[in-house]
Amino acid sequence: MKHRSFRVRLPLLGLALMATAVHAPASAPTPAAPTWTLEPRPVHDGLSSPVGMAYDAAGHLYVANWSAGTVLRFAPDGSRSVFASGLSGPSGLAIGASGDIFVVSYSEDLVWRFTPGGKQSVFVRGLATPAGLSFDRKGRLLIANRRTNEILAAHPDGRIEVAARGLQTPVGAVELPGGELMVSNIAGGISRVGPDGRARSIHDGLRSPGPGIVADREGAAVYVVDYGGTTVSRIDREGGRVVVADGLSSPVGLTRTPDGNLLVATWGANAAFRLVRPR
Repeated sequence: MKHRSFRVRLPLLGLALMATAVHAPASAPTPAAPTWTLEPRPVHDGLSSPVGMAYDAAGHLYVANWSAGTVLRFAPDGSRSVFASGLSGPSGLAIGASGDIFVVSYSEDLVWRFTPGGKQSVFVRGLATPAGLSFDRKGRLLIANRRTNEILAAHPDGRIEVAARGLQTPVGAVELPGGELMVSNIAGGISRVGPDGRARSIHDGLRSPGPGIVADREGAAVYVVDYGGTTVSRIDREGGRVVVADGLSSPVGLTRTPDGNLLVATWGANAAFRLVRPR
């Protein structure tokens, strides 16, 4: 059943789309000794096409369940509850400084805002198949707006501006300390966006980069999932790649855990696995 669900929903996130832009030459992964440990036993299982994930300040994990139309909340002791239900294609998820939870409705072209107590309201609407979410250091919500090939930045009052354009089906974006953005394009590799908003393709060696993209602690690179493959890779700002985990089945979601490790969610297993950082 899980395998069937995965196959049915692949086209919805655009894996079947063909990239039409001209990309930079493919960069092969840099051979390196394993530096991270992928734990074989899932931290959380029984998910339903998980995409966006984030931890709040108290250590609760929120997971957007695409196919179930829910957001799950996991307490630090592992117990789970349904935080929100009845959503349409929940994809990206991010938590603001106030503790509010922001969730994309990929199917309705909007972003929901939830208080920690579960009160729901529309934050922004009128988007174009939005996918991944993250916050920049200005407190703006970065939205990967697939259909317009842009990264939008939504201010706390809902006002929207374009943070990056000229991308190739973007599904996730994060900010580096210098103000640059790193973007995962499901049909076009990894892009780096300068302060002027112009995008440059820096790596196209992944099959289909997914919404799961996280800046490293040093701010010189990102970790990104290969939704069309089996890996989590570290991509530096010049496009150099090191595979830090392999053997995953269609990894989609990625977030940093409170203790500095990584949590990766896969559609193949409908589960979340921990990647342990080397000591």
